[in-house]
Amino acid sequence: MAVAATLAFAAPGPEWRRLFVVAAMVFGTAAACLAILQWFRMWRQRRSLSHIAMMLEHDSAPCIVTDLQGQILRHNRTATKLLGGKSDGMLRNVVGSQVADAAWLIHRVQSAALCDGIGSERVVLPDRQLSLSAHQLGPTALLWRFDLQRGQDNSGMMANITYPTLTVGRGGTVLWMNAAARELAGGRVRTLEDLITDPPLRPGKTHRIATEGQAQDFTVNVHSAGAGREEVVLVPKAAPEVDIPEDMGFETLPVPILKVSPTGDIAKANRSARDLLNADTDQDRNISDLMEGLGRSIPDWLSDAAAGKGLGRSEFLRLTRPEQEVFVQVTLTRIVEDGEVLLVAVLNDATELKSLEAQFVQSQKMQAIGQLAGGVAHDFNNLLTAISGHCDLLLLRHDPGDPEYGDLVQIHQNANRAAALVGQLLAFSRKQTLRPERLELRNILSDLTHLLNRLVGEKIALDLRQNPNLPPIRADKRQLEQVIMNLVVNARDAMVQGGKILIETDHRVLKKPMAHGRARVPPGSYVVVRVQDDGIGIAADKLEKVFEPFYTTKRTGEGTGLGLSTVYGIVKQTGGFIFVDSTPGKGSIFTLIFPVCDEPVAETPAEPDPPRTAPVRFGDGVVLLVEDEAPVRAFASRALAHRGFQVIEAGTAEDALELLKDTDLKVDVFVTDVVMPGLDGPSWVRKARAERPDVPVVFMSGYAEDVFKSQGARIEASAFLAKPFSLTELTEIVNQQLATVPPPTSAEPASAAPVQ
Repeated sequence: MAVAATLAFAAPGPEWRRLFVVAAMVFGTAAACLAILQWFRMWRQRRSLSHIAMMLEHDSAPCIVTDLQGQILRHNRTATKLLGGKSDGMLRNVVGSQVADAAWLIHRVQSAALCDGIGSERVVLPDRQLSLSAHQLGPTALLWRFDLQRGQDNSGMMANITYPTLTVGRGGTVLWMNAAARELAGGRVRTLEDLITDPPLRPGKTHRIATEGQAQDFTVNVHSAGAGREEVVLVPKAAPEVDIPEDMGFETLPVPILKVSPTGDIAKANRSARDLLNADTDQDRNISDLMEGLGRSIPDWLSDAAAGKGLGRSEFLRLTRPEQEVFVQVTLTRIVEDGEVLLVAVLNDATELKSLEAQFVQSQKMQAIGQLAGGVAHDFNNLLTAISGHCDLLLLRHDPGDPEYGDLVQIHQNANRAAALVGQLLAFSRKQTLRPERLELRNILSDLTHLLNRLVGEKIALDLRQNPNLPPIRADKRQLEQVIMNLVVNARDAMVQGGKILIETDHRVLKKPMAHGRARVPPGSYVVVRVQDDGIGIAADKLEKVFEPFYTTKRTGEGTGLGLSTVYGIVKQTGGFIFVDSTPGKGSIFTLIFPVCDEPVAETPAEPDPPRTAPVRFGDGVVLLVEDEAPVRAFASRALAHRGFQVIEAGTAEDALELLKDTDLKVDVFVTDVVMPGLDGPSWVRKARAERPDVPVVFMSGYAEDVFKSQGARIEASAFLAKPFSLTELTEIVNQQLATVPPPTSAEPASAAPVQ
C-alpha cells in the first residue's frame, strides 16, 4: 500500500495518479482484512486453550499445553509441582527432570500424535512408572498428560517397589548403591562390570546380572544425574512365556541352541546362543550374517541338512566378530513343527580347539621341514666327504705349480662352502653340535660390536643399549654370535637407503605365562635381546614363513634363505624363544628370549697338561673300516692306506662282525659310521667289544654329535668325527685313538687282509 501511494504522488499524469490511488486503497483494505482474520484466529485459539485449561484445571494428572516447538502455553495446577513454580519454559526441561534422554522421548510421542492424533509411551522409573501421552489440539498445539503410578504387584494392588539402583561415575566406577542393589550383588561392588556379566553397558537392553545366588536377566535403564554421573536402574525382566510344552527350559539350557529355517533365518535362540553369537533377541538375523563358512557355502549346507543329508557331521565356522577371532562347531538336526521343516543347530565354542590345531599344524610343518633338512644334510655330508676327500688325495699328487692344482683348490673351496650350507640346515633341524657354557651376554655383545659395525657399513648406525645387571645364560658362544650377526645382516639388507639398528638387552621375570601369537613362554627369569631396524618391514602374510629354510624375500642371488632358519634352530636348540613383529614400511623387531642360567659357577682346579703321547708310527696299526656309503669308504680306505695303516673294509655292521669271528685277525682300531642299514655303529661295536674289549673306536656321522651321544655315550675309548672330514682329520683322530692302546707284549706281526 505504501508503494502504491508513493507511485501515485510520482505519477506523470492524473490518469496514472488515480490508478495508483485506487490500488493503494485495495491493498490497504486487503491488509486490514488479513490482520482482522489473524487476530480473530488467535482469539479463537486462546479462547479454545482457555476452555481446555478450565476443563483440565481439576484433573488429577499433570496436564501441559505446548506449541509444536515445545514452548509451554497452559498448564493445570497439578502440573505446577512438575514446573517447579514456573509458568513458562520448555517441555523438555519438565520431562528431563523425570527421565533421561527427554528430547528423544518427546520426539517419539509427538511424532505419533501428529500422525495419528494421539501418541503415548510408558517409561519404567526406579520407584514408579511414567505414562506420557500427547493429544493434537489443532494444527499448532499439543496437550501433554503425565500419569505417574507406583509399581503394582500381581494382584493389581498398589505396592511400593524399589528397584536396584546405582550411581555410576566416569569409567564405570560405582559411587553409590541402594539397599536393593547391595542385596542383589551380595555387597558393594567397585565397578559396573563387576555386576554385569556381558559388558559393555547397553541402556534399555537386557543384561545378565551376577547376583549372589545365580545370574538373572534385568532391563537396564540409565538416567543422567549431572556432573558426569549416571543413575543405573535394574528392572527385573519377566521370564518369557512358553507356548509349546516341549520348549520348556529352552531359554536356560547351558548349551547354545538355534532354531533356523532352511534359508538360514533364525527363528529362535536361547540365552547361551545369543551370548556366544553376540546377537540381541529382537533382531531378525540370518545365520549367514553371523558366521562364515570355512569350506562350503552356508546356504548349500543348510539346504542339504533340510533335505536330510549330512546331518551326522559337524561343521566348523568362524563368527563375524571384528574384535576377535571366534570359531564354532555346529551340528544340525532336522525337525518338523506344524508341518514346517526347521533345523536345530547345536553350537560349541571351538576357538581354543582351532588355536591348538593351528599350533599343532605349524609345529608339525616345522618338524617335517627339520627332518627333511636333517636327512638332506646327512646325505650331502656323505657326498661332500667323498668329494673333498678325493680332492685331498689328488692334491697330494700335484704341486702348486701344476696347471691342475688351481682347479683342485677351487673344487676344495666350493666343497667347504657347500659344507657350511649343510651346517645351516643342521642348525635349523636342531641337530648340530652345540657346546653350551655359562656366558655373560653383555660382554659378548660388547666384544662383537666392532665386527658388527664393519658389517653394517657407513650408511647405517648401530646402537647398543644394555641392561647393566644382566644375568648369565647358558649357550654356545660361537653359535650365539652367529645368531646376532645373522639378525644384524638381515636388518642391514632391509635398509637400502640407510637407517639405524638398535640392539637392546633386558632382564625380565614372568610371573605368569606370556603369549605371543600362538606361542607361550612359561613363567621364569629370562634374558631378552631385541634387534630393531627401520627397514621396509615384512608383510603380515609372510611373517609365519620367515623362519622356514630357503624362504627369502630378497631377489635371486642376494640370499640363500638360510639366515633366519639358522637363527631359529640355534635359539630353539638352546632352549630359548624367538619372535618377530613387523610393520610394512616402518621396520621389524626380532626378540630373543633365553632362560637365565641358575647353575653356580663351577670352580675347577687347574690341572697340569697331560703328558703328550708319542704318535704311532705309520704302518703299525690295523684299521677295521665300516661304512655303508661306497664313495666315503673308498676315500677313507685310501687315505688311511696312504698314511701306512692296514685297512680292512666292511660295507655293513653284519659283515664286520663276520670278519671279527676270525680270532687270528688282529684289529687295532674300529672306524665306523654311526647310522647304517641294519645294525648301527654303536650296536655292532658293543657286540664286538664283548670279545675285543680293548679296541678303541672312531665314530663317523653326517648328523650331529648329539645323535651319536644318544646311542654311543656309554662306549668307552670312543671318539667322534663329523662329516665332511679331510684326510688329515681322519688320520689324526685314528692316530690319537691308537695312542691310547698299550703296546703289544708279543712281537708277532699282526695279520691283516690286503689293502683294497
